[in-house]
Amino acid sequence: MTEQDLDKLKYPIGHFDCPNTISKAHIESWISILEHFPNRLENLVTNLSDKQLDTQYRPEGWTVRQVIHHVSDSHHHSYTRFKWTLTEGKPIIKAYYEARWAELEDSKFAPIEMSINHLKAIHFKLVFLLKSLHDDDLKKCFIHPETNTEVSLKKNVGVYAWHSNHHYAHIENLLKRNNWV
Repeated sequence: MTEQDLDKLKYPIGHFDCPNTISKAHIESWISILEHFPNRLENLVTNLSDKQLDTQYRPEGWTVRQVIHHVSDSHHHSYTRFKWTLTEGKPIIKAYYEARWAELEDSKFAPIEMSINHLKAIHFKLVFLLKSLHDDDLKKCFIHPETNTEVSLKKNVGVYAWHSNHHYAHIENLLKRNNWV
């Protein structure tokens, strides 16, 4: 497998490309992605066997099960980051070792239903919150400790819409490659 092939498996929809000017239409589109993502994901994976769930989506990558649990963990962090940013002045968020989290027992072996249900709940809360925000709220920023950069909530909405589609594509492409759909 070439490096280019591996990169296509890692980033099937490309890297997040944030527009220079984030419009109201961008925000509305991204919120819509977040609103519908848990049900889309559930519909994609609901009929997979344990063997299929424990298949890596790419060489040296996570299993489908780990991806699902990762998305749940990651989006939980995102929701918390939104709340911190709305209630504190430019907070330095807490980063976490997502690869280490993916190696924990719950990520490797737990039923996916718990993370699907968690995603439904956290996205319901997140989307409700996001729909209530005004432009001034969305301009607020947090500081990411790994890059020491400010990230606006506007951009973070887009990042997590992309993140949803990114991991959905990992699973969907595996299903297509293996003729599981």
